[in-house]
Amino acid sequence: MREVMDFDVVIVGAGPSGLSAACRLMQLSKQENQQISVCVVEKGSEVGAHILSGAIIEPRAIDELFPDWRTLGAPLTTSVTEDRLLFLSDNKKSITLPQVAVPKPLHNQGNYIASLGNVCRWLAEQAEALGVEIFPGFAAAEVLYHEDGSVKGIATGDMGVSKDGQPNSQYMQGMELHAKFTLFGEGCRGHLGKELIHKFGLADESDAQHYGLGMKEIWDINPELHRPGLVVHGFGWPLDKNAGGGFFLYHTDNHQLVVGLIVDLNYSNTHLSPFDEFQRLKHHPQLAQYLKGGSRVSYGARAIAKGGLNALPVMSFAGGMLLGCNAGTLNVAKIKGTHTAMKSGMLCAETVFDLLNNDVTSGSTDAVFEAKFKQSWLYEELHSSRNFGPALHKYGTLAGGGFNYIDQNWFGGKLPLSLRDNIEDHACLLPSSESKPITYPKPDGILSFDKLTSVFLSNTNHEEDQPCHLSLLDHSVPSKHNIPIFDEPAARYCPAGVYEVVDNGGGNALQINAQNCLHCKTCDIKDPSQNIRWTVPEGGGGPSYPNM
Repeated sequence: MREVMDFDVVIVGAGPSGLSAACRLMQLSKQENQQISVCVVEKGSEVGAHILSGAIIEPRAIDELFPDWRTLGAPLTTSVTEDRLLFLSDNKKSITLPQVAVPKPLHNQGNYIASLGNVCRWLAEQAEALGVEIFPGFAAAEVLYHEDGSVKGIATGDMGVSKDGQPNSQYMQGMELHAKFTLFGEGCRGHLGKELIHKFGLADESDAQHYGLGMKEIWDINPELHRPGLVVHGFGWPLDKNAGGGFFLYHTDNHQLVVGLIVDLNYSNTHLSPFDEFQRLKHHPQLAQYLKGGSRVSYGARAIAKGGLNALPVMSFAGGMLLGCNAGTLNVAKIKGTHTAMKSGMLCAETVFDLLNNDVTSGSTDAVFEAKFKQSWLYEELHSSRNFGPALHKYGTLAGGGFNYIDQNWFGGKLPLSLRDNIEDHACLLPSSESKPITYPKPDGILSFDKLTSVFLSNTNHEEDQPCHLSLLDHSVPSKHNIPIFDEPAARYCPAGVYEVVDNGGGNALQINAQNCLHCKTCDIKDPSQNIRWTVPEGGGGPSYPNM
């Protein structure tokens, strides 16, 4: 029998949504002089270890949660001083769009360049000061259910299990955490969230969810080239008309900048490698002018859910709720999800507290949450940007961008129509015979690098003797289907070199190097056969980002 701990509320994931929910619950309990117990479990080795975002942070939600955040020392210190939007027409040329031609949501005045990992570390400090218990290094591996089908809580994964599934000398059984309400803030494509969406039919009335793969590096650069507060976004080269996305370059403090590329995962060319597109992007003069002479200090990658309001599932169910990017609350029009994730966590916390305060400790939270959500600025913001992503998917970067300019700048997101995009990302991939081959330049070790060198900078580590957390539902699919038809795209869409095609003596086969996994979830999303299942590895494994 596993040890059992009981709480009023268990929260899965110490990201911005989960920690905001925890803080808001405790604030309300103190205001109303009510005693409640709140626990947060986090699969990373510490809070922030698995957090990766650009990040430009709009302070609207943090203003609500902690109005005195400046006095409390929140790590929002670099305000945006200049905003640029570029179109890269080829590998040398670019056009700077005048601010009047930029969709309003992409304006960043009043926002901050920050490390979301450090913001989460700060939120965790506030949560613990309020009385929240936080357990880093414990992976929520299983949803527990009552006999009536409602959520009972979660079980953490066993530690010290060998590859053969047998306990070893380090074995420690997981624990059951039972709660009146369980909130799931695992981030994009959370494996428990995915289960809950399917079990409760939460997305039955929603459009297909869409994703992007975001890759990011931190660089130390020449102090003479540093422009604190400069924000550069761009689109175009190196991605072609069959692959959407865009890049970002932010000048932070301490003579550092962050640079990254987001590739929409509905791309069609099976030969495309998002990682290699990112590496050649940095050779464009608009980026290279800042990077030359600098040194790369960190690398990471993460999928983002970008379907917006049209793809948002029902966020509440019997015994719990989905938070933030686990549901898909990112505002793609702003390329920002922190403030929306935080607000979703706060709304969920207020919903749960109302129910606890009225001695409602089970059943669905649908009606209470839906009313709060529909009356909030979160709903208003997501509704006004609902067409942004579908327009780019349906009409392409330039025509879609024109539509979005008209929708956002002329009509404030209130055009009387809702564009739909119900083709799932994995279904957009074309066979190798219909895809144009792509030859990527060899990394120069100065501006561009290989995958393994990059993964080293992410401080990724997994206990070697453990069951593989990346499983194939059918082991014959790679050799019978993905390799001959798609030239096995996993070897390219994975930004960490987890997947390799090797000769096993009887033909080509797919090899999984799970030790390299950055937990980005791209394989779970983009595999054309939907044959790869991502689950949590042993707690504490994965990347250990210092300030991403």
